[in-house]
Amino acid sequence: MRWSELEAEAPELAAAGRHLLYQLGEGWALLATVAGDAAPRIHPVNVGVVDGGLYTFILPSAKLRDLATDGRAALHAHVDPRSPSEFMIRGRARGVDDDLTREKVAASWPFMVDESYRLYELEIDGALLGQRDDPDEWPPRYRRLGRP
Repeated sequence: MRWSELEAEAPELAAAGRHLLYQLGEGWALLATVAGDAAPRIHPVNVGVVDGGLYTFILPSAKLRDLATDGRAALHAHVDPRSPSEFMIRGRARGVDDDLTREKVAASWPFMVDESYRLYELEIDGALLGQRDDPDEWPPRYRRLGRP
């Protein structure tokens, strides 16, 4: 599903997830990729919610090879230790070749992207939100959609 579908099906979960992705001002997260039977790789990435989609630009790298050959991905928002709520999605990354979409996403990006960056939309199979108001609260209050 696209981000807009997550918002429609689980608006509170999507709003809290968006808040956590943007809690540092720009969209930041950790992206896990896999290739075949190899161990997962974890990479910090910028992310953005634009026109109903969740996007990331990826430079030529191991993570780009993983996404191009396998496509499976998981995304985890950075966690603030003072209010350690978590947001994670699991799904597939789909390369975006549409020039108009690329221009719209690039216009909202926190830095200039050139042609070496490949745009991916993260399609969501499942989302998980674990809310904690302070570090001593345990367990988190979980909400999920699909299979995170």
